[in-house]
Amino acid sequence: MTPYPRSTFTLFIALAASLCAAQTPAQPSDSGPQVSARARAIHDSAIVVDTHADTPQRFLDEGFDIGSTDANDIGHISLDKARRGNLGAEFFSIWVDPETNQGHFAQHTFDLIDSVYQQAAHHPDRMMMAFSVADIERAHKEHKLAALMGIEGGHSIENDIHLLRDYYRLGVRYMTLSWSNTNEWADSSGDINDAKVQHHNGLTDFGKQVVLEMNRLGMMVDISHVADKTFWDTIATTKAPVIASHSSARALVDAPRNMTDDMLRAVAKNGGVVQVNFFSGFDDQTFFNRAKAQSKDQDAAIQKYVDHLKADGKPVTFVDMDRIEREWMAMIPRPPFHVLIDHIDHIAKVAGVDHVGLGSDFDGVSGATPMGMDSAADLPKITQSLLDRGYSKADIDKILGGNLLRVFAQVERVSESSGHWAVASGQ
Repeated sequence: MTPYPRSTFTLFIALAASLCAAQTPAQPSDSGPQVSARARAIHDSAIVVDTHADTPQRFLDEGFDIGSTDANDIGHISLDKARRGNLGAEFFSIWVDPETNQGHFAQHTFDLIDSVYQQAAHHPDRMMMAFSVADIERAHKEHKLAALMGIEGGHSIENDIHLLRDYYRLGVRYMTLSWSNTNEWADSSGDINDAKVQHHNGLTDFGKQVVLEMNRLGMMVDISHVADKTFWDTIATTKAPVIASHSSARALVDAPRNMTDDMLRAVAKNGGVVQVNFFSGFDDQTFFNRAKAQSKDQDAAIQKYVDHLKADGKPVTFVDMDRIEREWMAMIPRPPFHVLIDHIDHIAKVAGVDHVGLGSDFDGVSGATPMGMDSAADLPKITQSLLDRGYSKADIDKILGGNLLRVFAQVERVSESSGHWAVASGQ
């Protein structure tokens, strides 16, 4: 999901247009390379895995059908777009807005999980639910999109380890320990400098229990969004490799959500993988700076809109928020395509090529992706760009999905060796 707190960056209003009515600057011309026959062949032979798409918000709030063939649809994910980009497996984000779902985090989590199942049920010839590496490989052989799920934000478990187990039984295969909000057991990078928020200096004892239980279940531990101390506590606690489902490199863009080089090296030592986020604000420093500079106006606009909704007794919907957020994002020029590749390249050089992958944040950044990355159909441009930078077919296969599959398989093995069966079978 858009990686700023909802209080800062999602509840945008139509006032955006009047606040920044100046003409939008000309866009950069770099929209990515032309894909050669060789690159296309390499790309199409790989199992391409993306670990973060917020499309379930569209399923639930908009009634969006992933089988849509609407040429005017501005979303990043559809079955057609996935097929054109040879997207083999998508981890759909189960993200519960902590502000608008107070008191019913779990209920909304279940609703989002159900929305993914419903899509798979409506398109059994092109999409299937997947729960393991073997399922992803089977879906690839059957030319179907493997649909997996990851919970984005530990507040979804409502401080109850039993709910964590229930989510696993329903198919959730990773959980981000925190979203942009600090919860009762894990500090977030999103509010770590907010003195009004009670922090824990990383993970609490219960938070460490959550990590170990995820290891036992076979649920990947996701450290995107967490505060730096939470990251280090997690690395010290986990018995299995971790993932960063949608994070980029802080050495290139100084955003708290990105990972430092020391963190990248720690993930490599842990055996994990960092899945690069496609959000322009994490991939381009100029975009990040511009977004930060306009945040005060955005906050004022947010409050006006929320007050207006309250006065009219209307709910805050994802559809309206995404439309308005797109207006704000469109005020900042999109960066060139190569900034995305720069992050992949940097992480490959610092952590090693075995520890980098793709975590797009599709449908969660309101169109704010680099030039030329407009949907899953554009994924082959990544392969071409990596070829152009001298990466081999074997290394490109790793980046496109092989590294994530290796980590997922290792997490499964750790679970199998730690008594997962008793929990999964309800005993």
